Amino acid sequence: MATHRYRALVSSDWNQCLAPCGPFDFLAFTHPECAGLLDRVFRQYTGNEISLGQAVNKVLSILPSPVSRAQMDAYLAERFAIYRGVAEFMAWCEKNDVLFMINTTGAVGYFQRACHAGMIPPVPVLSASPQFRFPSEGDLFHRFLPLYEVEDKAANTASVLKQTGIAAERAVLIGDSGGDGPHFGWGAKQGATLVGSMTKPSLDDYCRRGGIRIHHRIGKTYRPGETLDPEQEMAVDFMELTEIVEAVLPF
Repeated sequence: MATHRYRALVSSDWNQCLAPCGPFDFLAFTHPECAGLLDRVFRQYTGNEISLGQAVNKVLSILPSPVSRAQMDAYLAERFAIYRGVAEFMAWCEKNDVLFMINTTGAVGYFQRACHAGMIPPVPVLSASPQFRFPSEGDLFHRFLPLYEVEDKAANTASVLKQTGIAAERAVLIGDSGGDGPHFGWGAKQGATLVGSMTKPSLDDYCRRGGIRIHHRIGKTYRPGETLDPEQEMAVDFMELTEIVEAVLPF
């Protein structure tokens, strides 16, 4: 990864933030009998009830067998989706010397196969859960940072900023749920710009308790008890994020 040319950093969650899917959806697709339990575990850690490590251990105890490449490919072929403008925004970042970093509790294997199939552009930096990973096959990301707990999002963003020499004031952090709360808390202290995407009550609650200001929002902000609205979410154009990023670029 070139370290001299990037002018800013976007460090973004993926699941239900840039894409209308959960980190365990590929597991539920492959093992539908486990779907209810997987959803419960997902809600527990995004609501900050249990740690990500505890969630992964629960998931591993639930699954009857690992997910193969062929099964992941089948899931992606039938279910892969991202919000409108996300791929274009990723390409815009690269064109404008903005380092785009996926920083997610999602599985590395998902991104390996999605990049391999050309469903998303190559990713300069991927911070993701290493528990579900396929043997290296020419991964289309220049740097991989393992993420074991939600607190690692902040540590991994800080590591990339240090390596590239990008000032924290030129970092834009994007998240949707309480699992992004520690990332936002760190970013607020560093002077980063915080963006809520399809913002869930768990993130608003975390930020409210911590006195953290979310600077911008994109897409729908959900109220407590409100169900997800895929139609409204898919109508949002994520190229709107370019104006937010441009505001932190140096003159």
